[in-house]
Amino acid sequence: MDPAVFSTQLAPPIFDGTSYQVWAVKMEAYLDGNDLREAVEDEYEVSPLPNNPTVAQMKLHKERRQRKSKAKATLFAAVTSTIFTRIMTMKTTHEIWNFLKGEYEGDERIKGMRMINLIREFEMQKMKESETIKDYSDRLLAIANKVRLIGTNFDDSRIVQKILVTVPDKFEVTISSLENTKDVSKISLAELLNVLQAQEQRKMIQEEGTIEGALLVKTKNYGGEKYMKHNNIEESYPPCPHCKKTNHPQRRCWWRPDVKCRKCGQIGHMEKICKSQEEGKIAAVQNQGVLKVDSKLDLN
Repeated sequence: MDPAVFSTQLAPPIFDGTSYQVWAVKMEAYLDGNDLREAVEDEYEVSPLPNNPTVAQMKLHKERRQRKSKAKATLFAAVTSTIFTRIMTMKTTHEIWNFLKGEYEGDERIKGMRMINLIREFEMQKMKESETIKDYSDRLLAIANKVRLIGTNFDDSRIVQKILVTVPDKFEVTISSLENTKDVSKISLAELLNVLQAQEQRKMIQEEGTIEGALLVKTKNYGGEKYMKHNNIEESYPPCPHCKKTNHPQRRCWWRPDVKCRKCGQIGHMEKICKSQEEGKIAAVQNQGVLKVDSKLDLN
């Protein structure tokens, strides 16, 4: 596809009255891509054609008029309806462009105040415990780029220093290692972010492994056994050294030599299999039978 045709299919960036510097950069690039920047920024009039113009003169005259008209239509399309009502009566693209710049970019005093506020905002930033290095660095870069758009130099070294002194204590070991092996004043922002993000990822992997292990143990000890009991599934274990059965682990055996029965007080079995308990049941049944016989005799 022809680049010129492709560029005309792209909609211009829309200006809504905020972030003028960002919009101006995008708009200048858009105008360059459509060969319209000269028609916007340069204040020139399209001269009328002379008597008996040549074909070349007529072609140039038509192109210049079309470029001016197209540039004006582009500016109209690049603003919201509220801003459009303020520029719709302006005759030239140069007038429109200068109005937007003067109205929304501000004079040097306003730009200076804006820069001070941004610097103050930058200095107040601090990384949160729940925040990632990428999120924090993006937040700092967003402020730094606003300062740069105003026209003030803002080196990456300031962002590097800011990150080094405001990240949480969990990065202290990594930062100390950097200070011992490199000249921190010369380290690039990209290098610092790569190092800190690598540590962040390692810690995340370790935490995920710990959580997975804990969940696996919990599931095996509780959920797994409940599921198997509910579905009458018997899990197989190595033969128990106490009872030789394979349907339970050694630590759950009822015949462990170290366990004490709470029924009879003897060592070596649990109350669930206590013989004294069974004998007590049998005796109770026998006693009940004797009582029935005695009651019949009394009636007779």
